[in-house]
Amino acid sequence: MDVLLSEEEQMVKNLAREFLEAECTPALVREMELDELGYPPSLWQQMANLGWFGMALPETHEGQGLPLTYLGIILEEVGRAIAPVPFHSTMVAALTIVSDGSEEQKREVLPKVAAGELILTWAFTERNPKYLPETIHTEAKKDGGDYVITGAKLFVDNFNVAEKCLVVCRTSPESSSSKGISLFMVDTLSQGITHTPLVTIAKDKQSKVTFDQVRVPAANMIGELDQGWPIVENMLDRGTALLCAQMVGAARKDAELGIEYAKGRVAFGRPIGSFQSIQHMCADMTIWVDGGQMLTFEALWKMDQGLPASIEVSQAKSFCNEKCEAAVRSSQVIHGGIGFMMEFDLHLWFRRVSAWSMRMGTSFEHRARIAQMLIDQPGRVRLGMPLTPVA
Repeated sequence: MDVLLSEEEQMVKNLAREFLEAECTPALVREMELDELGYPPSLWQQMANLGWFGMALPETHEGQGLPLTYLGIILEEVGRAIAPVPFHSTMVAALTIVSDGSEEQKREVLPKVAAGELILTWAFTERNPKYLPETIHTEAKKDGGDYVITGAKLFVDNFNVAEKCLVVCRTSPESSSSKGISLFMVDTLSQGITHTPLVTIAKDKQSKVTFDQVRVPAANMIGELDQGWPIVENMLDRGTALLCAQMVGAARKDAELGIEYAKGRVAFGRPIGSFQSIQHMCADMTIWVDGGQMLTFEALWKMDQGLPASIEVSQAKSFCNEKCEAAVRSSQVIHGGIGFMMEFDLHLWFRRVSAWSMRMGTSFEHRARIAQMLIDQPGRVRLGMPLTPVA
């Protein structure tokens, strides 16, 4: 993996940053925290016009067929601007349809996503928040040509504006041949669906969604019956890596705000950035964000190459959970009391990084996953290098 951006990648990054700095101000972010939709449709359409939603979708369905790393670059800038748009949830669901959906599902969904005409989301989490098949209790039972879904999902992103939702369901008990999990594409306006907004630290739009005898055509199943767990695992890995890109972008901006403040804030007759303790904090913030960025793009690159990337995804998320959070906390410390005032913008980045660190798996969960995979695959360690035998 080349850790430096190519000329084309750098151009994409620069254009994304220029656009978002001009169109997505902190004032807009604050406004959307109070808005019923939670996102500005005009900004969403502008992003669609730039081709961002079709960037990683296949050319046969109105996309550009670019690698996931390009989408990671865009989402890093979206995180930097803390843009209040349902980008992440839409891309996670759309990429799952790309990889495992039927041709009919792809024709129905992907061109609309690329054009910014369709917002998607996905629903996994239930009362036990761990990302494991045994935590899924929402049932889908066969009834003629349909499946009937009953259960509840928590922390579903942007359900209030999504038209379709990929719902992870249990279709049979776990057995030696399958996990008994299937994935369905559900119309969010289907009869029997209710959703309750949840209050989060990020003040984003997340919901508890209840399914009460919701009928879904069998043709809306993604993949095969009872064989959905590998599809869901890949969906979660892609979503986790792309969320890390957002975390890195937001943490870097927050760190830059702290570093700039240290240069100008005078105490005891000199800028506080001249004190060694503050210098160490600024250096640490930079190192932490750089490390998170490298691990994130290593995971995305391995996915692009068709290589196993689960370990790399968990490395990135466990690292970003701790170090991106540490970076924004250090920036708060450098700012002192004003960093915690609602009138000051710094908390906008702090709250989102803190919220994202609790999504898509905790550091403990991801480290446990890494340990288990290293036991199951002893030839794999970080960067995919073989273990060196000890004489």
